[in-house]
Amino acid sequence: MTQEKKSGNVIAIIAMIFLFGMISFVTNLASPMGDVLKYQFGVANWMGTLGVFANFIAYAVMGYPAGKMLQNKGYKTTALVAIAVGFIGVGIQTLSGVVGSFGVYLLGAFVAGFSMCLLNTVVNPMLNKLGGGGNTGNQLVQLGGSFNSLAGTAVIILTGILLPSIAKAQISDVFPLMYAALAIFAFAFIVISMTKIPENEKKEVASAEKSKYGPMSFRHFVLGAVGIFVYVGIEVGIPNVLNKWLQNPSLNVLKLGGAEGVEAIAGSVTATYWLLMLVGRLVGAAVASKVSAKTMLSAASALGLVLVFAAIVASPETMVNMPAFKNSPEGLFGMVNIPVNAMLLVLCGLCTSIMWGGIFNLAVEGLGKYTEQASGIFMILVCGGGILPLLQNGIVDWAGGVGYLTSYWLVIALFAYLLFYALVGCKNVNKDIPVE
Repeated sequence: MTQEKKSGNVIAIIAMIFLFGMISFVTNLASPMGDVLKYQFGVANWMGTLGVFANFIAYAVMGYPAGKMLQNKGYKTTALVAIAVGFIGVGIQTLSGVVGSFGVYLLGAFVAGFSMCLLNTVVNPMLNKLGGGGNTGNQLVQLGGSFNSLAGTAVIILTGILLPSIAKAQISDVFPLMYAALAIFAFAFIVISMTKIPENEKKEVASAEKSKYGPMSFRHFVLGAVGIFVYVGIEVGIPNVLNKWLQNPSLNVLKLGGAEGVEAIAGSVTATYWLLMLVGRLVGAAVASKVSAKTMLSAASALGLVLVFAAIVASPETMVNMPAFKNSPEGLFGMVNIPVNAMLLVLCGLCTSIMWGGIFNLAVEGLGKYTEQASGIFMILVCGGGILPLLQNGIVDWAGGVGYLTSYWLVIALFAYLLFYALVGCKNVNKDIPVE
């Protein structure tokens, strides 16, 4: 019986790790899909980013209810609802490719965003539960996070390979990725529904809810919550605009003169950003016991400022070599020339990789019984990943549709805020508030 339980847990763990990857897979699919929408429907850059906006704004709507659902219905029910909603969301996006409707795609992205919010709420603690907590549970969460980064990298590369020409791209070109997402959601739903998941015991309403204080009573938390909003905007905005810039057919940034492989190279270069986030997370996990969250966030923000500033002022005519998927008659993979600006922006993945954990740890330090409420607020403010890239793409359009590098001045300002928070804003000045 015990052996059967362990086997069931292993299958459930595999399913949850796949779902961890699906969060990044579905979320990151929205950025290259924005390029497809831009050219298929002939809309401006900022309108092409509405899919990303719809995906992330769902967090603002669903963040608090997701926490309540997890508290009242438990891990299994919440996970099953999240998977079902995700299946419906991706299904609607697939349908939009059949009917050729921009509005239907945005609806699908919004519904998928609900699912991603629910999954983000449940997957971390559920993996920890399946692992029995402690070090084993933490290892599973780290494994899930690694798979999350790999899935985010893969979807950008695969989208670039599948698109024959960005100027002629159609939603139907990426149907294989959508079919794969639907299959994984279906597999996970069946497995989770047949697996016994350990649940938390329901407790009485916490005293924190009855207190006149809350997370918003702490200045360092309020500034940290803004920091999460800013951080997710940076994380999504950098690769989103980079991919659009590299494959813009009228700018010929890669100097290929309309030759095949532009989309694959652009997607591969952009995906390297997400791959470096994986590297950064692994390095961050290795040094976290010796380096404080404040020091890590300060260093990452300062380095990000330098890299983005250098990318803005450097000449796009200066080219460097890097390996990439080419999907051209010369071969599928090889060395390519890219502007040094792109390389500098890609390196920002090392900076953004450790920021979520650093901001979260600094913001909830000293909150005590208010920490769970604080986590719910953080989830709501993930919507920055939809709002700030929309603003950044608006700057591109304001500059005549060619101001891609100009738009990164917004990212400079956002990095500057995070540096301020790491150096000054993270200090707890409300230690007189009782937290026990």
